[in-house]
Amino acid sequence: MELPCWCLLLLSCVQSLSAHNDFFTSIGQMTDLLYTEKDLVTSLKDYIRAEENKLERVKRWADKMDSLTATATQDPEGFLGHPVNAFKLMKRLNTEWGDLESLVLSDTTDGFISNLTIQRQHFPTEEDQTGAAKALLRLQDTYRLDANTISTGDLPGVTHKSHMTVEDCFELGKIAYSDVDYYHTELWMAQALKQLDEGEESPLDKVLVLDYLSYAIYQQGEIERALEYTRKLLSLDPEHQRAKGNLKYFEFQLEKQRKVEEEKAQKQKERGKRETTETKKEKKKSKAQTAFQLIPERKKYEMLCRGEGIKMTPRRQSRLFCRYYDNNRNPKYLLAPVKQQDEWDRPYIVRYLDIISDKEIERVKQLAKPRLRRATVHDPQTGKLTTAQYRVSKSAWLTGYDDPMIDMINQRIEDLTGLEMDTAEELQVANYGVGGQYEPHFDFGRKDEPDAFKELGTGNRIATWLFYMSDVAAGGATVFPDVGAAVWPKKGTAVFWYNLFASGEGDYSTRHAACPVLVGNKWVSNKWIHERGQEWRRPCGLSESE
Repeated sequence: MELPCWCLLLLSCVQSLSAHNDFFTSIGQMTDLLYTEKDLVTSLKDYIRAEENKLERVKRWADKMDSLTATATQDPEGFLGHPVNAFKLMKRLNTEWGDLESLVLSDTTDGFISNLTIQRQHFPTEEDQTGAAKALLRLQDTYRLDANTISTGDLPGVTHKSHMTVEDCFELGKIAYSDVDYYHTELWMAQALKQLDEGEESPLDKVLVLDYLSYAIYQQGEIERALEYTRKLLSLDPEHQRAKGNLKYFEFQLEKQRKVEEEKAQKQKERGKRETTETKKEKKKSKAQTAFQLIPERKKYEMLCRGEGIKMTPRRQSRLFCRYYDNNRNPKYLLAPVKQQDEWDRPYIVRYLDIISDKEIERVKQLAKPRLRRATVHDPQTGKLTTAQYRVSKSAWLTGYDDPMIDMINQRIEDLTGLEMDTAEELQVANYGVGGQYEPHFDFGRKDEPDAFKELGTGNRIATWLFYMSDVAAGGATVFPDVGAAVWPKKGTAVFWYNLFASGEGDYSTRHAACPVLVGNKWVSNKWIHERGQEWRRPCGLSESE
């Protein structure tokens, strides 16, 4: 039996996607999924025309998808720049299309079903849906967003506003619950309950939401509130067996807690509120544990991502300048110097403006997109590249063999920095995914990592050059937590800093991070420049900090 032409079209589209995985780690690659989903809707509508009288529910779904994908494909990257849209795309393709498959399986006409089943083998996985969900939770924490703000889609710089349904909120809560993250479970189950209380239509039952909510609250030690929600649950379903058991257990625990508090109060009264040496030791231990649990760097990192905590006094700011720069009368820039501005003083970070054209950016993205793979980091133990959960992006490496334009870009970096590019790493192009980030790290190898970059044979990373190839509507800054610096993406610009002092010692103040992308699509490319070949270009200093 021959397949219809639309089946063959869709299958060819699927084959182009089959090489990709970890969709949630790259917005750029996720745009392909929107076109695939649009084709699925077209296929679905063809099937409906054949079975219209029997499949009215399926037709309503298709109309909804048709409208959504038509809007989305007009500006795919802008649409997926909204993290809720990206999460919902993962959720639709991983879960809801599967539900649709179950709906129509009973029908004798299996053309659409077989087509959809074949395509679903190459759809986003459970890992993608979970990754997108965790990205939303990460954005919520980093940028201090409440669940309602995310659910209503009211984020800064948004062009494609998208609302989350009760089921979307419930799904986020469930993913947090599976991760034993009861804090976020409570936030999202409470949001699902709020939307149900406001009258939003949903197949979800309030009883189920309350069941998760009360348990999540109990796990955080708030027995009184857990008891309150359990009573609400029982008012809706008096025969709920687990809730009846929990009610008795919570009441027992609450009574026990009250007795302990009363006994404690009585003992304090008897002692005249004097603390024993043992109690003081326990308090000291408790304080030490609390201090251990706090991670100052994480707090500083998140503050800088929000634009808070930047440590630049007006006096220091006044010493930063902008200038026309020709790098010691380099012939290429003598008549047309570039615009350079100081971003930070210690470590010294400069930004070059209008340093890469839109045409070059599009060509670099075009070359990189089919090669994008989950971004890797250097393993300090082995010195080899490996994937890491703290870097949510995809990257590709480009050389002059791919396009002469890459050699031109590399030469430009050499002319402006005065550093040798023959020993530098290839140009790395990175596209960040949903809530894409790169947590605090050093670009150079430390003394406790003797094998870092050993396989390259070009020494340590002396400097970093970073191109910004897109504007980012919200989030996505490059921050330096140790010194309180933040550099914001601006398309067509590049920033440059030295990772090593002239002595060859590492500059630990260059520890930096890429903040999660809140709204938008972040493309960057970077050049890691190494020590070998710089001996006559950057002479060695005489002191460690020189």
